[in-house]
Amino acid sequence: MTPEESAAALQERFPEAVLDVVHFRGEVSLLIRRDQIVDVAKFCHDDLTYTFLSDLSAVDWLDQRPRFDIVYHLTSLEYMIRLRLKVQTVEGQPVPSVTSVWGAANWAEREVYDLYGVEFSSHPDLRRILLPEGWVGHPMRKDFQQTQIALPRPKSDKWVE
Repeated sequence: MTPEESAAALQERFPEAVLDVVHFRGEVSLLIRRDQIVDVAKFCHDDLTYTFLSDLSAVDWLDQRPRFDIVYHLTSLEYMIRLRLKVQTVEGQPVPSVTSVWGAANWAEREVYDLYGVEFSSHPDLRRILLPEGWVGHPMRKDFQQTQIALPRPKSDKWVE
């Protein structure tokens, strides 16, 4: 099995869900309809042997609509090949969680939520994972003011004024 064969199998099985396929430098990326990502992920896991979710991340395209890409990097340990899935969403439009397919998605989806503010529906514990509770904003967004102070400084005698 090759990434190209995986893409062809996905196009055949989910013709309405696969919106685009890009072949670039030996890598294959598929743009998937947001509402179909769980079904596509299950097929990739169960039938195409992509049992390892090596990464899940996001890209903020500030001036584009949809604004966010959610990117899933899949690895088939059986064939030692990789495949990339992407879904697009706008602010306030949750992406279905793939934690039911890959348990490793739990922390990765929380990280995307924490840093970009993208919500995942049906996530078992969607809360901040890197930043403290009460942090204002999402620092990986391109419109996040890097000079803003998100939390007041704690009151402590250890701070030097």
